Amino acid sequence: MSRPPLPPFTEDSAKKKVRLAEDGWNSRDPAKVALAYTSDSRWRNRVEFPVGRAEIEAFLARKWAREMEYRLIKELWAFAGNRIAVRYAYEYRDDSGQWFRAYGNENWEFAEDGLMAHRHASINERPICEEDRRFHWPLGRRPDDHPSLSDLGF
Repeated sequence: MSRPPLPPFTEDSAKKKVRLAEDGWNSRDPAKVALAYTSDSRWRNRVEFPVGRAEIEAFLARKWAREMEYRLIKELWAFAGNRIAVRYAYEYRDDSGQWFRAYGNENWEFAEDGLMAHRHASINERPICEEDRRFHWPLGRRPDDHPSLSDLGF
């Protein structure tokens, strides 16, 4: 199984890889998203360190069960060879109705087949008022004409 675009990345192929990752995560489909990772992929995500697709899928299922109305924007930060760095922000609400915005950075390393072998995430979040939300598109893929993180001043 291969997952284009493949390394080594160019600026265009790295941007495409980032958008494909964003689209996948905005689907909020843990099984589909887990297929973008190698069978032995290693993650660092806050206090969790999932290894392999089964643990990644379980992690994502828990995440999206508690992070309702999740909407994410990713933006390319840097790339070289088989590595990509991104910055991102996402908004969600919890089951009490409190909205949050999370900001983060990820470092990705890919296998030759384009599957992600390593994902290291650093994330900060804060509560926001519903009127401070900036991500209002219908659940699913972010529309192409929606402002980027840079456009929003994030």
